[in-house]
Amino acid sequence: MDEAYDEGQMKKFRLVPGPFYGYVHQLFQEEMTAIRSLMLATGNRHKIVEIRSGLAGLEGVRLFSFRDFPEAGPVEETGSTLEENALLKARAGYRLSGFPSLGDDTGLYVDALDGQPGIYAARYAGEGCTFDENIDKLLRALKGVPLERRTARFRCVMALVTGDQEQIVEGTIEGLIALGRTGDHGFGYDPVFWVPERQCSFAQIPLEIKNRISHRGQALAKIRDKLFHLLQQDQLQENPL
Repeated sequence: MDEAYDEGQMKKFRLVPGPFYGYVHQLFQEEMTAIRSLMLATGNRHKIVEIRSGLAGLEGVRLFSFRDFPEAGPVEETGSTLEENALLKARAGYRLSGFPSLGDDTGLYVDALDGQPGIYAARYAGEGCTFDENIDKLLRALKGVPLERRTARFRCVMALVTGDQEQIVEGTIEGLIALGRTGDHGFGYDPVFWVPERQCSFAQIPLEIKNRISHRGQALAKIRDKLFHLLQQDQLQENPL
């Protein structure tokens, strides 16, 4: 993490043209102790905040995201499953940076809507839509459906690509789609995703608690374990592009 990173270990930090596309961050060290880097294959600042929080405490790991690479563009989610889309993002992040890369995709599955919006949750109201437009469409689709029949679940799939290895984990949380918005935290569908065990919406839960119980938090806990294992085995290596 940035807070755990020892600037004294780094000889210099510069941008050099990469052989694939964009610019590649290269770290040159003064000592043999390696600085490990992990690419978060997203430009979504809300996701970046949650993932950084969920991976806090991984000493010696410096996090980057697509926002650190001027030439990085959005990855087209052409997969038919969350797993495929997560891998598409993680592979793109690895090609761009040469760093081990973490990609994720999330779906919202509403039983009364036969599983919609599913993998299309982020663009439920159309390409380029806002969070509020997605929520408005969802509430319209559920108009007249009683609360007890508004059962839903979030699924988050994360893919970790470390060169020749690709690993996938998943987190799921059950809940209900509320009758209206509550809360100011989070993003996306958080204001209408009701967590019965907490008797509140995701948007009413502080981030540190949300990261312990949410779909993304569950997936991040599994990724943390895998990253810790790779660090212990000295396998979290950067690709010398």
